[in-house]
Amino acid sequence: MTEETPGFEEQQPDVPSGATSDDAEPKAAAPGTPGTPEKGAAAPAGDSDRTAGLTAQLDQVRTALGERTADLQRLQAEYQNYRRRVDRDRVAVKEIATANLLSELLPVLDDIGRAREHEELVGGFKSVAESLETVAAKLGLQQFGKEGEPFDPTIHEALMHSYAPDVTETTCVAILQPGYRLGERTIRPARVAVAEPQPGAQTVKADSAEGAEAGDEAADAADTAVDNKENGGPDEG
Repeated sequence: MTEETPGFEEQQPDVPSGATSDDAEPKAAAPGTPGTPEKGAAAPAGDSDRTAGLTAQLDQVRTALGERTADLQRLQAEYQNYRRRVDRDRVAVKEIATANLLSELLPVLDDIGRAREHEELVGGFKSVAESLETVAAKLGLQQFGKEGEPFDPTIHEALMHSYAPDVTETTCVAILQPGYRLGERTIRPARVAVAEPQPGAQTVKADSAEGAEAGDEAADAADTAVDNKENGGPDEG
């Protein structure tokens, strides 16, 4: 005789009255049933529209990025040009200020030069003068103008004019005041006395050259005639 343990009775699925046990088991949905996607079916139309929208947005972002990149490059180029222009203007302003300062010192330098020519640059005045000239040279001041150099109207100012037979072009024969420059900027042109060739000097020189050439030709012809005579003259046929 077998005893049944209370609470461990085998539970059976609830089956409606009049139904068999096969009705209680779930059945797989048949293919083609509404609500069941078929394997390999095409994606809904909404997904393709969403993809097209994302592609359009990506193209817009790329276009905007290209425009912003071009703007940034243009701004960078403008900034570089601005920096170069500012640096160039700063150098120009510095040169102008230095040139203005040195221009005010030129009369003092002229006095120092005249005192040196007359051997009056002695004692403490000599030390001060040499110190001033040293400072001016450190600032870039350069003196120019020498006797015998060709006259250049861009750096020379002719105060006296004369003619000389021993020059072949307009020449600076005396430096009345030296010129000064700062870099490529001429602060003061050299004030000079110039001499030009005498008007008839070129003609006389040309005539002399032609006469000398004619004399040489005549001498060559005479030498040739003498040689022929010494050799018995040319052979007769």
